[in-house]
Amino acid sequence: MEVEESMKKYDVIVIGSGCGTNIVDEALAHSLGVALVDKGPLGGTCANLGCIPSKILIFAADRITEVQEAKKLGIEAQTRDIDFGFIMERMRQSVREGQEHMRQGLSHMDNLDFYEGEGHFVGDYTIEVNGDKINGAKIFIASGSRPSIPPIKGLEDLGYLTNETVLQLKERPDSLLIIGGGYIAVEYGHFFAAMGTRVTILEMADRLVLAEEPEISEILKKELSRRMDVHTGVQAEEVKNNGHEITVVVKDLQRGGHKEFTAQQILVAVGRRSNADLLKVENTGVEVDKRGFIKGNEYLETVKKNIFAVGDINGQQMFTHVANVEASLAADNAIHGNKTKMDYGATPHAVYTHPQIASVGMTEETARRSHKVLIGKAKYSDVAQGEAMMEETGFAKALVEADTGKILGFHIIGPYAPILIQEAINAMASGGGIDQIRTSMHIHPSITELIPDVLSNLKNTTS
Repeated sequence: MEVEESMKKYDVIVIGSGCGTNIVDEALAHSLGVALVDKGPLGGTCANLGCIPSKILIFAADRITEVQEAKKLGIEAQTRDIDFGFIMERMRQSVREGQEHMRQGLSHMDNLDFYEGEGHFVGDYTIEVNGDKINGAKIFIASGSRPSIPPIKGLEDLGYLTNETVLQLKERPDSLLIIGGGYIAVEYGHFFAAMGTRVTILEMADRLVLAEEPEISEILKKELSRRMDVHTGVQAEEVKNNGHEITVVVKDLQRGGHKEFTAQQILVAVGRRSNADLLKVENTGVEVDKRGFIKGNEYLETVKKNIFAVGDINGQQMFTHVANVEASLAADNAIHGNKTKMDYGATPHAVYTHPQIASVGMTEETARRSHKVLIGKAKYSDVAQGEAMMEETGFAKALVEADTGKILGFHIIGPYAPILIQEAINAMASGGGIDQIRTSMHIHPSITELIPDVLSNLKNTTS
């Protein structure tokens, strides 16, 4: 393809300022000419609309819930006042400060041109943004995803919240219907219930957080149901105006018939969709799958030479820590000519609902398809610190390959789950054996004793 003489040419174009900034840094470190294209908010989804702001909110919710549950320890306590406006504004201030810090950093980078606007491909290796056309020898697509909105009758007319717009609330809703039962739904369900909102979760599947082990989903539903209404196996079909409130009509997929639920506001949390369509990637020969996510190989390469796709846009593992590793690996492969494969085998994740959840590796169902599996379980209350905490429902589960002792998966529900899982992650990353955990010394009493306790209970069980 002939490049227009007036078109500015770059060694590297990065689309997206989330994990894409890792690629920018690597390219600039090698004195390459770089263009960063981003429509905003600066810093990407995690810093502005996802992980960071939501966890600031949830930290406050956790403290409230601890006070509410202190009675089981013989402590009679109450929350006198919850300043919803302060909690929300503290979160927004943190986001604004992060954006400003990043903007100042970009302004001092040599060899970098920042195009702030929504770009799209207009030809091979060519992007148009704000009326300017730019061409890149290597292009990294890291433009993320956005909330997926189901085609529910009346939804668009009456309005709804998403994980993005909910962050702009100034006043606490008295009641909230959450359509969806995945990670975002159960995290914000926890938050708003702690704030004092009457929460109802409506999930189409037969259980919450489908990616988790069934027994973890069961415990989560039971625990959340103490603080909110949780309905699984119901499909939202229509949204209607009911005076000052909104009614959602659902079909009962298990028993048949219809039910109605009414609340002041609706939060839609049914998943994410790729932003590839906004970029018109087909104009540069990049292909997408049937879900709309960019097709790529194990080296993060698209079908178009020298164009890479990292982060949510490729639909592999939609977590920030995964996106950051993908970005660094893709940059290394592209700039240094390496051929390193992306390994998702020990990808961990956490769900900051109440109780907390953390998982890494395979589920039992997946592991049994190709491995002879030993399964170990232990309750928090099986170790001294768990008993001291009066933690009666939390547990951990390990999946171990019988012949090798390799950890295939590890799953936890309960307090500090995202912290406890790290020991299993480290063991898997260093070779996957259980001996590293079982022979290392653990402080007694501490809740970390839960991890070796799980591995001491390994059994050969049938599915």
